[in-house]
Amino acid sequence: EDVDGASDPADLAILGQNHSSRQAAATEEAPGPWEHRLRKAGLPPAMAASAELRELAGWLQRDMIQENPNVRWDSIAELPGVKRVLKESLVMPLRYPQFFTGLLQPWKGVLLYGPPGTGKTLLAKAVATECNTTFFNISASSIVSKWRGDSEKLVRVLFDLARHHAPSTIFLDEIDALMSSRGDSGEHEGSRRMKTELLVQMDGLLSCDAQVFVLAATNLPWELDMALLRRLEKRILVPLPTCIARACIIETVLPRGRVNPSL
Repeated sequence: EDVDGASDPADLAILGQNHSSRQAAATEEAPGPWEHRLRKAGLPPAMAASAELRELAGWLQRDMIQENPNVRWDSIAELPGVKRVLKESLVMPLRYPQFFTGLLQPWKGVLLYGPPGTGKTLLAKAVATECNTTFFNISASSIVSKWRGDSEKLVRVLFDLARHHAPSTIFLDEIDALMSSRGDSGEHEGSRRMKTELLVQMDGLLSCDAQVFVLAATNLPWELDMALLRRLEKRILVPLPTCIARACIIETVLPRGRVNPSL
């Protein structure tokens, strides 16, 4: 700060306090990887220059996970095959990008599908924990707007934010609510434009080197648009739990010593 003309002792005392505060802040413990990533400049320059885009980005930033979900693979019972494929397709490329080049480039889109309640969202949180990336937890309410043109703008801003905060993962929960098959005569024009914009943005991920991945989940894969399925290159079935998995879930949920032995 410029101290020229600060001849009043009270002013000098205030400046001294401010200087001490800055020194104390500088000596604080270094932030962990999650905190360091979240302190990165919040918006790309082009987005920061537009009041409208800043407002839209503010809506989406509420869905950024701002702390480690702390969901480990061990927290999820069974599903060894699903975990292995998720590690190969999302975790390993982010940890060892030098090995995933050329013909070994990772998939940019992964779809988790299966019956409700099988752990698809929990698996997504485990990916966020293991990858230690910016994680956008997006649902239909995040990018669907009643205002004309805002839905496709929100989709565009979402992917711009993901590139800016790369490496990042965009998790689209219940994607069937967003990307059902096109061509229905009763479909609203705004819905068609939003779907087209989402497909265009996913195409953009395939043609750029940014470490941005799309992870989607649905209970109704047969209702998804075929163009979207082509872009979600890897599709993983999350089945109902086996008897062993159900026993593991019960042991985890119910505290030991408080359950009737007959159970």
